[in-house]
Amino acid sequence: MTQVSPPPVALTQIMLTVNGRTVHALVEPRTHLADFLREHLHLTGTHLGCEQGVCGACTVVLDGKPQRSCIAYALDCDGSTVTTIEGFDDDALMEALRTAFSTHHGLQCGFCTPGMLVTARDIVARLGDVPEARIREELSGNLCRCTGYVGIVAAIRAVCAGRLPAVEIAPMRASMVSVPAPQQATLPSTTAAQTPRTPAQSKPPTGIATADGRPTLTERITLTASPDVVWVALADLRGVASCLPGAEIETVDGEAVTGRLRVALGPIRAGFAGQGSVIRDEATRSGQLSGRGRDTGSGSSVEGEARYAVRPAAAGTELEVTLSWRLTGSLAQFARTELVQALARQLLRTFTSNLEALIQGRAPAEVRPLGVLALLWAMIRARLFGR
Repeated sequence: MTQVSPPPVALTQIMLTVNGRTVHALVEPRTHLADFLREHLHLTGTHLGCEQGVCGACTVVLDGKPQRSCIAYALDCDGSTVTTIEGFDDDALMEALRTAFSTHHGLQCGFCTPGMLVTARDIVARLGDVPEARIREELSGNLCRCTGYVGIVAAIRAVCAGRLPAVEIAPMRASMVSVPAPQQATLPSTTAAQTPRTPAQSKPPTGIATADGRPTLTERITLTASPDVVWVALADLRGVASCLPGAEIETVDGEAVTGRLRVALGPIRAGFAGQGSVIRDEATRSGQLSGRGRDTGSGSSVEGEARYAVRPAAAGTELEVTLSWRLTGSLAQFARTELVQALARQLLRTFTSNLEALIQGRAPAEVRPLGVLALLWAMIRARLFGR
């Protein structure tokens, strides 16, 4: 039985100012602001509770006003300014509220606390010194299952005592700066900004992040074959895919490719079907692969980019590979940078061994799904030896 892959979802470019930083990203039209903040930017201080705009746990400041981020589409917020709970780290009023919440025991499990603090700051800044009844009325959109609201109301009352109302919420700290837009991970072009690095340029450290929060990992692999042989081997996309556990190329049409990527991590299994593109630069012996895919079982999506450069080395060839990725959907809970970097390093080691075998005319070794113990050892080795 032939499995039919779902058609790719169209992505739309948006620009937001989040906690004082300019962010450019490609999103699906259905992506909610809360999911974008948590899964794309890793701002997990914004909590998701009811996901229906009722509990208030996901409250953020949108263009100066509190807003439920679970029912706001990221696409509709294009051009807006967003402040999450992380954006108030150096805010004096928020610091006073945090201290008061602690003093008056205004939190227990803490799940509602980020949204409650954002709303509390708006109350104090906008209304100033108001009676308890008005505070309770303003808080009616933020639900708490632990405290009975007594400590929360007392904390807000203590902070707002003697304050005058403000016309609008005070602006965020001015020390934050904008960052440039990241490169799009879908249809790459041959612009200078996307040209792979040459040997004369500096090499970035391993384990950095792009402007929109995507983890990035750079690894340098040493192969015994000559650069000529390695470059020719990398042109065989199906052969290269056979070296990577779980990867499969289905069709190749010029620069466009389709394929699948199967991931197995202990009991967690997913199969991403998708499409991508590949560019090779003969002059610099560098290339770029990018694409996106979707796992129909979990509804999770992945998009990523791999850049590589082939260079002469004393022992043969240095292959520099830079990976960047984003995982969204239910599997995004496993997308902690340290965890994914350990997985990526483990896969790259397997890929290196199999690529050597392919170049030497031997079949790549059969690869079993990555086990939990192997991943834990990879994380421990990275902490102890930096690899």
